[in-house]
Amino acid sequence: MRKRSRLSHFNIASLALGLGFLYLPILILVIYSFNASRLVTVWGGWSLRWYHEFFGDRAMIEAAWMSLKVAASSASIATLLGTLAAVALSRGERFGGRTLFSGMLYAPLVMPEVITGLSLLLLFVALNAERGFWTVTIAHTTLTMCFVAVVVQSRLGSLDRSLEEAAMDLGCDPVRAFVAVTLPLIAPAIIAGWMLAFTLSLDDLVIASFTTGPGSATLPIRIYSEVRLGVKPEINAICTLVIGLIAIVIVIASLASKLSSAQGESAAPL
Repeated sequence: MRKRSRLSHFNIASLALGLGFLYLPILILVIYSFNASRLVTVWGGWSLRWYHEFFGDRAMIEAAWMSLKVAASSASIATLLGTLAAVALSRGERFGGRTLFSGMLYAPLVMPEVITGLSLLLLFVALNAERGFWTVTIAHTTLTMCFVAVVVQSRLGSLDRSLEEAAMDLGCDPVRAFVAVTLPLIAPAIIAGWMLAFTLSLDDLVIASFTTGPGSATLPIRIYSEVRLGVKPEINAICTLVIGLIAIVIVIASLASKLSSAQGESAAPL
């Protein structure tokens, strides 16, 4: 009988220090977003003053709205293209150029964002495209599509293709069998991919700074321009709201992942 391994005091201390290093600054930021003092390093009591300041700051609200529009649009386009790419890679094992296609698809995963942003900027300048909402959306779609493809392709790889073949044996054509059988089974993975793309787009600063134009600054760009002149308490409130939004997205993505796993287990006996 194998002995159950125990965590040593060193492992526990290392884990605590690691988690503290990651999350303690975020916790401090959240607490100080309710600080009544104008000085970010001096505690002046509990207050919602800086949340009122944020909702009264028109420039910040417009930047936040721009970020949400770009994130939703780019995530939707990236989910559609990434899902199609994942289906092509999972179901077309022998098509010509598969290695080149997969390499180009997954390149943004390992390529520095500075290179991606600069190359997209040069492309838009060569096309004489006016930089704004759509250039940022296209850039974020390029960045996030590969993440969606990875999530959906992993789900397609774990599916039993005999379910789709059984639907075709019962009279469905390949397209109808995919829509009726496969698509509902991979829907949680598609949703999780959309949420991941949405979060990555909402958080991006480097690529957006290369591809944005006048009147289309996103929230990270606006926050960065404000922080360069000094951290204001209003920034803490904005960041706390973003942390809350991302936390909600992560929880929903976790539930979608669990639902996807449950569906895979229920379909396995069939």
